[in-house]
Parts: sequence; structure tokens; C-alpha cells
Amino acid sequence: MITYTCRNRKQETEEPLPCTNTRCETSRCPSCGGRAEAESEIYWCSQCLVPLYEKRCSLCGQEGKRLATDVRPVFPEERLLVEIILGKPFAYAEASVWNGAGNYYFVNGRKIPFSVSSLKEADCHAIRSQYEDLKHQNTEEYFEKHRQRFVKANSLRYEKILEEAGSYIREKAKDTPVLDMFVSFSGGKDSTVTSDLVIRALGHPEIMHIFGDTTLEFPSTYEYVKRFRKTHPKTPMVSARNREKDFEGLCKMIGPPSRVMRWCCTVFKTGVIQKKIRSLFREKNQILTFYGIRRSESVSRSKYDRESDSPKITKQRIISPVIDWMDFDIWLYLFTGEIDFNEAYRLGYARVGCWCCPNNSDWSEFLSSVHMPEQSERFHHLLVEFAESLGKEDAETYVREGGWKARQGGNGVAYAEKSVVAFRPCAMEENTFYYELQRPVSEELYELFRPFGYLNFEMGHAAMGEVYVLNRQGEMLLKLQGRKGLRELKVTILSVRIAGARDLKTAEERVKCQLTKYQMCMGCLACESVCRYNALSVKEKKDGGTEYRISDEKCLRCGACVNHFTAGCYMRKVLSIKRT
Repeated sequence: MITYTCRNRKQETEEPLPCTNTRCETSRCPSCGGRAEAESEIYWCSQCLVPLYEKRCSLCGQEGKRLATDVRPVFPEERLLVEIILGKPFAYAEASVWNGAGNYYFVNGRKIPFSVSSLKEADCHAIRSQYEDLKHQNTEEYFEKHRQRFVKANSLRYEKILEEAGSYIREKAKDTPVLDMFVSFSGGKDSTVTSDLVIRALGHPEIMHIFGDTTLEFPSTYEYVKRFRKTHPKTPMVSARNREKDFEGLCKMIGPPSRVMRWCCTVFKTGVIQKKIRSLFREKNQILTFYGIRRSESVSRSKYDRESDSPKITKQRIISPVIDWMDFDIWLYLFTGEIDFNEAYRLGYARVGCWCCPNNSDWSEFLSSVHMPEQSERFHHLLVEFAESLGKEDAETYVREGGWKARQGGNGVAYAEKSVVAFRPCAMEENTFYYELQRPVSEELYELFRPFGYLNFEMGHAAMGEVYVLNRQGEMLLKLQGRKGLRELKVTILSVRIAGARDLKTAEERVKCQLTKYQMCMGCLACESVCRYNALSVKEKKDGGTEYRISDEKCLRCGACVNHFTAGCYMRKVLSIKRT
């Protein structure tokens, strides 16, 4: 059951009123008008041995006792692993086992002693060996009985969430053609439910699905996507994948991603998905996107709206039908509809994304060491090698205790030195600077100055490598002077009105932003995803470099790609270093 607590009065209030702003998803207390936050409670029926949404069981009429704020089912595979860890194989084979918020295990409604923190010292090899020996004796019989009772006992909750989500989807999609919408599909349970809800509510199985393949997916995710394609032959499934970058290679170059800087999301997910969307819906006036995100998944997502405009793609509207659903609701929907889902959940993973994400829990990491030993050991060695390159005295301890997850900046990383832009003012010419580059001048350097204006190669002295940057009226904004193959560039700021600048200092910073990009660009696609007008493209060249192109016709000179990130470059933000 979901209750509401007024933040002002710190007490439970009746069903809250929606905010008077119709575009706002916030609920308000009807007494004082303050924000009313939702809090969920799940109950336990000791007679039927299932969790309940309502306090009174609809099957036996018995009043349930509070169990947790949310729960997920524990499948026979995860149950057996927990039993092995506890030294009690098959002890709970006939029981109704659930996992509550905080990673607590409940057997027939009672919490059992189980510590995830103790698993860091566990013998994964011995546990894996025992699991492999016993898994063939595992049974689905009792789990299936509990599943069926769970569905029957919560049928009213199922009907309510189905009706509400279906009505919401139909309302938001009523003016949008089917060919102008798509479902963002990750292969996880939330996007699976969202997909089924959208197809069911609109009656159109031909709605486009875009699978964001990060290249770091669970093996079971790829298997599930194959099954989905086979069981949904009328539903087009397009993959968005960065085929030009290698995760392990980048880890060695710039260090593994951390909780603070998950560069992997930009390189392998956000950038390529945005690129795919633009290519598929290039001429569309309005794009409707259905996401499976939920507020309860993380603190950052708790601030999301159910409906919003995309900050990155013009005319894209994002709809999140299950944003307020609990894990309880997601599994109730899957079980009631007998919908196929990713097998990783059966093993005990609460969330299915990148298997080596720095945000993964200790339990997820342990599961990977048991079920994905080769991948886990390979990644562990990579982390240890990186720790050693940083000069960590005990690299094994640093990795085992999760030090790599808290890493910030690029100190100790050789590639981070490319972020340094050295320059000196010219004593002879006003507003002129000499830049010492770490990369020779090439045509691509000039390309990075297109967001400031229009390049003119005829006005300047060709032998000296002079190029002017003009505005639409033909007025000179910048003069660039640098010979190809050399590592020095002379820049004269003729007007501070470049990329949104209003003074000389800001204009200087804008120039340095582009030079930082020039030195550091590794094709992460962050700049490309920032451009809302599809004017910017970044491609990998055969020689390993990157080709950075900006369309004069499409670029509106808004400056978003120039100063969106720290010092203009996402990798500069990731690899920030302390300067003495």
C-alpha cells in the first residue's frame, strides 16, 4: 500500500491533491498545500504465505503484518545459492522466499540472517562448484504455487495499475502517429513491462523498439533480446551500439569508470542511442519516447517527471508510464501476464544493466563471480593493473575494497595530460595569444571553430596558414594562424561575441574549450549528443583518430557544443587533474 506523508507537518495525510500546474507530477497535502511524499508498505499474509499490497488478504480475509517497503521474488536459482552460502542446501525449497528493500531475505515472512558484506572473503570457486553439482536437483514446483497465490491475492492491485498506465499511455499518444514513437528497450524488467503496456494500450505491435546495446550486457540479456524478437515478429527492434570503441581498451587508456564519472554511459549508451534516434526520426516533427525508468531505482531518478521534454533532442517528448511503480508492481505484472523476462533475475540480480557497472551492489558483484567467472576475473585483473599504474601500494586491497569506484579525476593517468592547454599572450598584438598544442595543426582544428562563425580560407595569407572566422554579416570575429604539421597556433580575438561570450575573458575560455577538444577528442560522442540540430558528427578514422565535422547549414552557432562540459570536453571533465 502507498501512503503519503506531508513534508511540512511530518505526518500522514489523506490522498493528496495534484499540483495546480498540470505539467507537474508533484502531489500536495490538501490541508497545508505542502509537498506530500509517497511511501510504500508491503504486508505479509501468514495464511497464504505471499506478500500483499493491501493489508487484508483478498483470498483468506486475514489481516497481514507489515513486511517491507518493497519486495521482489527470490527464484529457485537464487534461493539455492543463498542456501549454499548458509550451509543449508534446499532448506527453504518448499518455502515462500522474497527479498525486501535493503537486500533482506524473508522465508515465509520471517527475516533470515544473511550478510552480503561477509561474501568478500567467501570462496567463490567452492560455492560455484557446489552450485553446479546441486542445481539439477532444484525444483520449480513450490515456487510456482507461491507465484500463483501471489497473483490471485493481488489481482485488484494488478487491475488498478494496468488501467491507470493504459489510460495514461493512450492519453499521451492520442495525437501521435505510430511511426513517430518508439520504446527505449534495455532488456531489463522495467522496459519489458513498459513495452508490453504500450503495445497493449495502443494495439500497435509495430511500434519501434530501440535496444541500447552497451556491449557490456549480461549474456542473458542478449539471449532475451533474441527471444523477444522471435515472439514479437511484428515489432521492429533496432540496436544502438558503439562498434568503434572497446571498453577494455578505454579502461587502459583513461582508467575504469567510477561512481562519480561513469564515462561508459556517454561512450557506449547515451551518445550512440541519440545518434540512432536522429538517424531514424530525422524528418519527424514530434517524437514520442516511452521509457521504463522508475523513481524508486535511485536518488537521481527520484527527481524525474513522468512526462518531460528531452534536453538533447528537439521535439522529443519522454513518457515514463511506470515511473511510480514498485518492484512489487513490476513482478505482479510480469507474473500475471506470464510475460517472458531476462533470466538474470532468476539468478538473483535485482537490476540488469552493465554487468561490471561501478554502481552495482556487492551482491551483484558476488553473483557475477559465481555465474560469470571468466569475465569477472578478467575485469578484476584489469582493475588491479590500473591500480598498479597509479602507484597503489596494495592494488588488490584497493580493488577489493572498491577504491576504484570512488576514483575522481585523471591524476596519474597519462592521457589526462592532453587536457593541458599552454599559451602565452602576444606582446605585439592586442587580444592575441600563442597556443602550444600537443597535436599538430590539421584541417580538423579549423573544423572545431565553426560553432563560432563561418570559416573563410581566402581572406588570410595562405602560406602563413591564416583563416578568418566571420559572422553572418561578414564581420571578422577571429583570426587563426597556424601551419599544418606544426604545434603552434596564433589566435587573435577580433570580437568577443563568440559562442555566447560577452567579454574577453569568456571569449578566451571558449577558444580554449575547442583546443581542449582538439587535443583530447577520442570520439566519445558527447558533443554529438549535445547538439540538438544534428549538425555535428564524430566518426572514427581508419588510423585510429577521430573525424570531427560540423555542418555549416545545420549549425545555428548556439554554442551548446562548446561550453556544455567542463573546459568544453567531456573527457576533460572525466580526467580533470590537479594543477600546480
